[in-house]
Amino acid sequence: MDYSEEQDDAGYSVQVGERLRSIRKQKRLSLHDVEAQSGQEFKASVLGAYERGERALSLPRLDRLAQFYRVPVDQLLPRHANDPSLADDSTGVRPKLAIDILKLTQLSGAPFEMLTRFLRMIQVQRQDFNGRVLTIRNDDKRAIAAMLDIPVDQVALRLEALDLVFRPA
Repeated sequence: MDYSEEQDDAGYSVQVGERLRSIRKQKRLSLHDVEAQSGQEFKASVLGAYERGERALSLPRLDRLAQFYRVPVDQLLPRHANDPSLADDSTGVRPKLAIDILKLTQLSGAPFEMLTRFLRMIQVQRQDFNGRVLTIRNDDKRAIAAMLDIPVDQVALRLEALDLVFRPA
């Protein structure tokens, strides 16, 4: 392996580490929390070395970490700038409607199960794995309206009525 390949590998390890740290922080876990909750499977010092890109991560280890974080394994890998799933909506306006995912999972019925699956798909696309809240965009509202069989302009009101709109404490 020549010097430039070693640099590429080191750079990739740093990018993987950044993704690992990002997911861990979205889960609101410290390195020590991961160590404790994983039953010492992921030592804080080793996980920290992975996150800094100082230590290489094997594929089986990456898979176990993805299972621990409950995210698809590909979400622990760096994304490329030309990846279309990274694009924001074209309006430039920040979304304003946040859905409380925990409350949604407590509702039963086909429309709510479909909505839950839809929101999980959005989480994967946006790499947003906090697990509690998801802010939806205008394009998302159209799909939600179809699932709930209501007009688009009624989505916010319906979500409010179902007590699914997240309100920070």
